[in-house]
Formats: sequence, structure tokens, C-alpha cells
Amino acid sequence: MNEISEEKFAEICEKIRSDREIICKHNPIGTVEETLLWMLLGVLISYLSLSEIETPCFTGKPTAETYRQAILFILKDRKTADFDAEKYLEKLHE
Repeated sequence: MNEISEEKFAEICEKIRSDREIICKHNPIGTVEETLLWMLLGVLISYLSLSEIETPCFTGKPTAETYRQAILFILKDRKTADFDAEKYLEKLHE
């Protein structure tokens, strides 16, 4: 199982945040928060090389909270050390 460090997670979140305008322009899937969390979820799935079985599935239309919970669930057992991922998720839409 691949893991992610706090430093790498912070870096990914910051790059998504700094590219928010272009990400939202080319992926108008919902609110800014939904779009950025959707992008982060996709990056984490790729970075951690999650299999189809490990990838979260959604019923209905996902919300920002749905994406947030999926991200936290993925990170739960895949962090190299314990860190507060929520603080980085909050910074995404500042």
C-alpha cells in the first residue's frame, strides 16, 4: 500500500489551490469547493495508486462534504505519520 507524507499532501493541496481558476474553468462540475475537492480526490487516487476496489464510489450527486469524507477516508490508513488533513482541505477554498 502506498502512503503519503504531510509534506506531499500539503504540496498537492497548495498546487491545486494556486491553480484553482484554471481547474474550475476547465472542470465546471459544481461549486468551487466541490471542484477542488474532486480534483484532490482524483490526484490522491492516482498518487496512491488505488485499485478500483479501493476507490470510493458515490451514489447520487456528490457534494463537497461527500468529497471531503472520501478524501479523509482514503488518507486514514495511508499517511506516513499522523497529521491533520482537514486544515489543508480548509485552505483549498480560502
